[in-house]
Amino acid sequence: MNELEKMRSSQLADMRAEELQQSFVHCKRLLARFRTMTVYDDDYRAVLEDLIPGIPATAVIVPPFYCDHGHGIRLGEQVFVNAGCTFLDGAYITIGDYTLIGPDVRIYTPHHPMDYQARRLPQEYAYPVTIGRDCWIGGGTVICPGVRIGDRVVIGAGSVVVNDLPDDCMAAGNPAVVKKYLR
Repeated sequence: MNELEKMRSSQLADMRAEELQQSFVHCKRLLARFRTMTVYDDDYRAVLEDLIPGIPATAVIVPPFYCDHGHGIRLGEQVFVNAGCTFLDGAYITIGDYTLIGPDVRIYTPHHPMDYQARRLPQEYAYPVTIGRDCWIGGGTVICPGVRIGDRVVIGAGSVVVNDLPDDCMAAGNPAVVKKYLR
């Protein structure tokens, strides 16, 4: 198992590994181009598809956008990601159909060792984040590693999501808690 495979399966990965470094460089070069674009530019879609392979034609990401790899992001149909978002995709970030992501939302999958001596080494874990269908994630929200958000969830702006959220709820706060159920 190479270091990319370890990272994608939530095992401790060596961040110095050649395949990870090549992935970072490829991503950063594409992001540098993407940052200067608008969704109306002729080459917007080609750069986006190179950055996030398999992205549906109906999904939109408004620049600027930041990520670690790009190929760890899986978006559904009609997903809209507003400007200034950061998706650290060491593990997979999966976002369901018709979900709206507000500006400056940050989704983190990396997690460093808790032991300070282990943390000194260039290694980390990554835990997947999954967001369901028809969600609305308010601007400035932070979603932490390993979180699963159900379908039809609304998260208030500025929230910090550290725990899973069930379907059909509205959550807000730091840490985000369910404020009410929507069905």
